[in-house]
Amino acid sequence: MGATGANYAKNLLRAAILVQYIPRLYRFLPLLAGQSPTGFIFESAWANFVINLLTFVLASHVVGSCWYLFGLQRVNQCLRDACHGSNITRCMEFIDCGHGNDFGEFENDPTWDQWKNNNDAIACFGQAGFAYGIYQNAVDLTTHQNVITRYVYSLFWGFQQISTLAGNQVPSYFVWEVLFTMAIIGVGLLLFALLIGNMQNFLQALGRRRLEMSLRRRDVEQWMSHRRLPEELRRLVREAERFSWAASRGVNEEMLMENLPEDLQRDIRRHLFKFVKKVRIFQLLDEPIIDAICERLRTKTYIKGSKILCRGDVCGEELLTWCLEHSSVNKDGRRIRIPGHRLLSNRLVRCLTNVEAFVLRAADLEEVTSLFARFLRSPRVQGAIRYESPYWRGLAARRIQVAWRYRKKRLSRADDSSPSRNFSSRF
Repeated sequence: MGATGANYAKNLLRAAILVQYIPRLYRFLPLLAGQSPTGFIFESAWANFVINLLTFVLASHVVGSCWYLFGLQRVNQCLRDACHGSNITRCMEFIDCGHGNDFGEFENDPTWDQWKNNNDAIACFGQAGFAYGIYQNAVDLTTHQNVITRYVYSLFWGFQQISTLAGNQVPSYFVWEVLFTMAIIGVGLLLFALLIGNMQNFLQALGRRRLEMSLRRRDVEQWMSHRRLPEELRRLVREAERFSWAASRGVNEEMLMENLPEDLQRDIRRHLFKFVKKVRIFQLLDEPIIDAICERLRTKTYIKGSKILCRGDVCGEELLTWCLEHSSVNKDGRRIRIPGHRLLSNRLVRCLTNVEAFVLRAADLEEVTSLFARFLRSPRVQGAIRYESPYWRGLAARRIQVAWRYRKKRLSRADDSSPSRNFSSRF
């Protein structure tokens, strides 16, 4: 390749190195704006920290790479000026050969020795031989053979100039060098503004949550003062509010779920309410009934010492059995009606710690049983209902008692009649 062809190849390589950053920036700029291509908004502190760090690393990499590339270009320009000022015929070929005389190609060429000993060419690698400006350290770096050293130092130079806004650099009168220095200052200002904006948004987000919490606490205090609640009740209300805020993190879960697609809501409820399948009757129900029940479950928090159930209150599986019994049918198709005096709890349930529970109202359960009555008529579900039902258990116990009494009477009558038969047989 001739001298002109090698120069074109180097220019093409420089352009390719610079152009390949365009698609990277195209993919990275949405992250700098706070939104990924998938639409996820970065709100956590660690996510913002990582994004800002990657931004500084990428910018330092770009600035350091351009600085080293432009430094090589300035060294090349200095050698070309030295070549044009000398009478050495093959000096341009020596500049563009790329590997020097490592393969002994110019060992017997006297012009090679002349070019090596040329004072202007030697001065290109010195301090005062050429006006390098901000590329002076890059000239010294070109003599190092270790690639890692050259890359790490270029990355460090990029970090340093972005952090200081190129404050410690004095460019020469070369126009492109001045423009490159101005670009470094602009990139540094842009990154600092971006960092300050992200920090401000994050602090505002934290302040907004704290403001909401303080406003709610103030409203609760004003309400308790207006109602003249005693101090013990006020303490319990404050503790309940504190635990409720800590459990939900200030997020309205119901409103959040309403904004999601229906299939996603169903999948989330199935994940959150996996414990529903632990109830024996629910294990036998079809998925549409389970989804309807999960849709009507609501979150409720209880603090330590709260009474969840008292004696005489309607309680969990007994209420479920009672509602399902109202949807049961006999063999002739008639609906069974059973009084609800058996669904009252006979025990007291108190919280030993703070509890986050899920409640299901009787009206919601009755609505589910009325909407899905035909699903509840399967033999498996009917058998489970009768197995769990206190009414059917009591009815079965009474029938067993009656059968046992009849059997005892028959046995006693048989025992009484046996002596009379023996006496008549003797006579």
